[in-house]
Amino acid sequence: MAKKETEWQFPVEMRPKPEDWRFDLDTALDAVVQLRAEIPEDAFTAQILGTERVGNGVVIREDGLILTIGYLITEASTIWLTTNKGVVVPAFPLAYDQATGFGLVQPLGKLGVRALPRGSASSCRIGENVVVAGHGGRAHALRATVFAKREFAGYWEYLLEEALYTAPAHPQWGGSAMIGSDGKLLALGSLLVQEKVDAGTLQGNMLVPIDLLEPILDDMLKTGRPSRPANAWLGMYTTEAGHKLVVAGLAPGAPAERAGVKVGDIVVDVAGEKPKSLADLWRRVWALGGPGSEVPLKLLRKSALMDVRLRSADRNDFLKKPHLH
Repeated sequence: MAKKETEWQFPVEMRPKPEDWRFDLDTALDAVVQLRAEIPEDAFTAQILGTERVGNGVVIREDGLILTIGYLITEASTIWLTTNKGVVVPAFPLAYDQATGFGLVQPLGKLGVRALPRGSASSCRIGENVVVAGHGGRAHALRATVFAKREFAGYWEYLLEEALYTAPAHPQWGGSAMIGSDGKLLALGSLLVQEKVDAGTLQGNMLVPIDLLEPILDDMLKTGRPSRPANAWLGMYTTEAGHKLVVAGLAPGAPAERAGVKVGDIVVDVAGEKPKSLADLWRRVWALGGPGSEVPLKLLRKSALMDVRLRSADRNDFLKKPHLH
């Protein structure tokens, strides 16, 4: 990275103004820290997500506990946190939940930052103004609007019943904080999205509602993952192309690759039923049982139909686990 992340800034007119909010804006923005993670080159996610990942985390407890988006810290060997005041401390990856995408990080030193209180995304209406904040104070904070609340399906076998969508887009969305009008954390930035609107496209962010953290927080702190059963995993990166579900990539050594699925295959049915969308595909796979369950797929390759049976796995078994040095 040739340019330092701190060199860019939002134009003043795009930033939140302190007088427009009923909470102390700068104190809230200080709860967002920069997170830099290093991942071993032989890690399972290294090729897809890189060996150096930079994003944001949000201090959610007075002991410094940080909530971030899990892909930043998956398989991390080293994590460094930087506050808006320039305090730098090492940190340890405590937990990662595949289903929500949330990750938890414990700083191994004092950050000197007040925690951001957690609210509920259900209090937030479509059309409402919010702050989407990355590390770096007002210059990296954006006045944004919630333009949708609806399900989100990701090609990496990920599904949210209701995600939040904001615009304009924040360029450093990973682990950014969506702060509501009450000064509380409502959601965490996960993706950049493009939406078709009228004749053009709208760039925005998809954010994970904070409400999904509450039911799993205690388990994640105790064992590093929620106690609910893991979803079956195929390692079959699938995308919607028109009305077709196309295999766009395969995780090396994962069930789909081992069963002979190829990039370019079209998924025609799961256990005899035709999935109507990417979300429907994952729901049908998961309905067949947890990791280890059999998943019968009908695939279209070139112009031939083929039946394949996959033995699903637990994605966690493929990941490197953190070690306390």
